Amino acid sequence: MKILISLKTGVSGSAKIWKGVLIIWLCSLLLVGMVAIPMKGALKSGFGNSMITEKLKEGINVEALADLGTNLKSMISYFSKGLFMVLIIGFLMNTFFSGGLFDSLKGSAGKFSAAEFFKSSAKNFWSFFVISLIISLIIIALVILVFVIPVSIVGQAKVPPEGAIFKTGIISTSLFLLFLVVLLLVADYARAWQVVNLKNKCFRAIGFGFSQTFRTFFSSYPLMIVLLIVQFLFGWLVLSILSVIKPATGAGILMLFILSQLLFFIKILLKAWRYGSVTKMMELNFQVDVRSPR
Repeated sequence: MKILISLKTGVSGSAKIWKGVLIIWLCSLLLVGMVAIPMKGALKSGFGNSMITEKLKEGINVEALADLGTNLKSMISYFSKGLFMVLIIGFLMNTFFSGGLFDSLKGSAGKFSAAEFFKSSAKNFWSFFVISLIISLIIIALVILVFVIPVSIVGQAKVPPEGAIFKTGIISTSLFLLFLVVLLLVADYARAWQVVNLKNKCFRAIGFGFSQTFRTFFSSYPLMIVLLIVQFLFGWLVLSILSVIKPATGAGILMLFILSQLLFFIKILLKAWRYGSVTKMMELNFQVDVRSPR
């Protein structure tokens, strides 16, 4: 029952804060544009008016790219730096806006207010940053312990059994995904708890996240599984749709851009749904006083 109530509340909550989702989408578009627009200019400068673009319509053409000469190296360097900048700024931006999303989705939140959204984002930024950083480091350590080390040990064997590396990879990946669900719950519960507290207490929030996750494991874990499956299926649908579309005209490219942005907007809505569902689950488990974890 708690799972269904949480999912339903998460859906209604994410729908109510669509303006906040729109703000995040717009900022994300501007961030990508900071790299994409200069990159387009660099490509145009490198390709010029040659027929190379015709060769690239059907996919990557090694000979065509080789004709770029020194321009290719500079474009790769520019793209790498741009991608690194997008990842770093994207991480900070996601951390910033998460505070506004969680605050807008809590039970006491009323009508969406852009002013309160940005205020909550700023108020919770450093606490959310520490929470996100620590959970990210734990995930990286988990990848090394559960996946990299076992696969490396099997791969370095003098005569590894047939299919041993593949089987080890499957088992390691499965274990990683099982533990990843727990860590995502810890992060979401920690952030949900933090927004209802007046002071930033990131380490206490993480402690609450772990205790809440394991204390309510049999309701929280299935909830997160459902949310992640929906997000995975949506991601698979997006890739399936975009991979088969090959626009040949300017209008087609414009329609593809609009479609991709609409799908990205829905992706952010699904994230808000997850935040709202986890927040509601926390509120159901701590109806007396969510500020006093037991």
